[in-house]
Amino acid sequence: MIEHQFTCPYCFESELKLIDFSVKSQNFIEDCEVCCNPIEFNIELQNGFITAFEAMKLD
Repeated sequence: MIEHQFTCPYCFESELKLIDFSVKSQNFIEDCEVCCNPIEFNIELQNGFITAFEAMKLD
């Protein structure tokens, strides 16, 4: 697992997300741990490194 710091697009709190590096392309929705709003994550990995990371509002 890889830890990646990001900012919630709703409450702007800094958070850590654990990412499974064995899955190269990931798209999922999880609630913010602080404000409980749903965040859509789009993550791309290559050779165990994050090449793209988006945390977006569901609008």
